[in-house]
Amino acid sequence: MAPAAASPPEVVRAAQKDDYYRGGLRSAAGGALHSLAGAKKWLEWRREIELVSDVAYFGLTTLAGYQTLGEEYVSIVQVDPTQGRVPSRLRRGVLVALHTVLPYLLDKALLHLEHELQADGDGAWPSRGSLAPGARGPSGARRWVRRCTAALTEQQQGTLLRAVLVLRQGLGCLQRLHVAWFYIHGAFYHLAKRFTGITYLRVRHPLAEDPRARASYRLLGLVSLLHLVLAAGLQLYGFRQRQRAQREWRPQRGLSHRRSYAEERAVSRTSLCTLCLEERRWSVPSAGRSSSPRSWSTCGTTADPTEGGTQESFLMSGGSLFSRLTS
Repeated sequence: MAPAAASPPEVVRAAQKDDYYRGGLRSAAGGALHSLAGAKKWLEWRREIELVSDVAYFGLTTLAGYQTLGEEYVSIVQVDPTQGRVPSRLRRGVLVALHTVLPYLLDKALLHLEHELQADGDGAWPSRGSLAPGARGPSGARRWVRRCTAALTEQQQGTLLRAVLVLRQGLGCLQRLHVAWFYIHGAFYHLAKRFTGITYLRVRHPLAEDPRARASYRLLGLVSLLHLVLAAGLQLYGFRQRQRAQREWRPQRGLSHRRSYAEERAVSRTSLCTLCLEERRWSVPSAGRSSSPRSWSTCGTTADPTEGGTQESFLMSGGSLFSRLTS
């Protein structure tokens, strides 16, 4: 009897088991880096550690021609589009690259491009901590992206920034759409396997498939599609709201900057008392009553007008001030 195609529940269980072991390998590698280099380096290289862990897992199993732990758990094997041969080494290598390396590169590239466009739009470079992608020194690729974005006009930068945001959201929606489509038709669980044409066959005695499980998966796929449509609508509405808020906030931000600058200049021109922080109101004593060149202010301080009010002394009581003025 020819081997039968793997059912959707078997493919899902295999993927879940692989994710479990990949998570354990990521945690072990991250813990080792955290112990050796500290928390800061672990935060900077966290995504790279996850990438190396995934490449090591699939390199030692799929790329080497063996079953993954999840595939071995449910007794399924990978086959090429002919349904009769094991995938070639080149096809397996493309599968591993599309499944692990390509998502990492896309996410890093789009994230760096978004940061550069936002920095150019705000007119200043954003502060980047250890969690930001720019915590390490700028690489050659990032410097090239910075030069390219700096050569664009403000309108072009805004259009490109919106395109990057839509693309990042669209990649997540595409992944969810593909999973929902798998629940309905049960062919390819991962996008990388669809691109390479790799499917699964059972290696054990084929069991009778429960029609109720197949119907429940189709229902789950329809519910996932409905949820995806609602989520996409909410994201589109939120994206438009953020764009409108940014357009309304930019003129107000410029006005607030000009207003604060004008207030600072006005305060700097006004002579304030360093004790009570009130505006000085000078009252010069009449001639003959005081031979001192000092002037008196109503806030209770004395200053020399010729020196700009820098020499000040505080009168200990109101009675002493009154007696000195009337003497």
